[in-house]
Amino acid sequence: MRVPSTAHTGRPWRIHDLTRDFRVQDVWSFRTPGAGPDDFPLMLAALRAIDGPAGQSLPVRLLFWARWKLGDLLGWDRPATGIGTRTASLRDRLPGDLRSAPVEPLGSDGFTSVYLLGDEAARESANKTVHSIMHLGWVPAGDGEYELRMAVVVKPNGLLGRLYMAAITPFARLIVYPALTRRWEAAWRDRAHLLTLQP
Repeated sequence: MRVPSTAHTGRPWRIHDLTRDFRVQDVWSFRTPGAGPDDFPLMLAALRAIDGPAGQSLPVRLLFWARWKLGDLLGWDRPATGIGTRTASLRDRLPGDLRSAPVEPLGSDGFTSVYLLGDEAARESANKTVHSIMHLGWVPAGDGEYELRMAVVVKPNGLLGRLYMAAITPFARLIVYPALTRRWEAAWRDRAHLLTLQP
């Protein structure tokens, strides 16, 4: 479910000090019935268990296929446009205590880990159009339970980036994020089964 930006900006996340020149694009909440305050690592493990495009719905797979084809054609995703080349990593901004924090294993979603804490994690991706941060936070949901929140925080690269974000946002909000919500909430419900399949 999409929630107001204040659901992210109103919490004392460490990411805020690192992204003052970024803007919040979207914030989504994911129901995790029965989750407690210490279950964030379990949720992340369940998400890693479903990592990859295979389980995505057909509309989402088609959208990503079209995006990657367009990116190939226009050179948006060349290595020279990514993290550590055109775009400095957010890790370069980390204070000392976060530099020593663990990072998540590399996934197949195009994002690399910035830091991982007990109740929040940040991942980043960049190309010719935009530098994107996916922030995951673990928050109280009432009645002693907790839920996952995802904030997408972006820094568009000039006019191209602003046009790109304007073009993709309706598809993200209407198709991609609702599908992601169903998939991530199912991962929590199926976590016991998923984690038994992990090597």
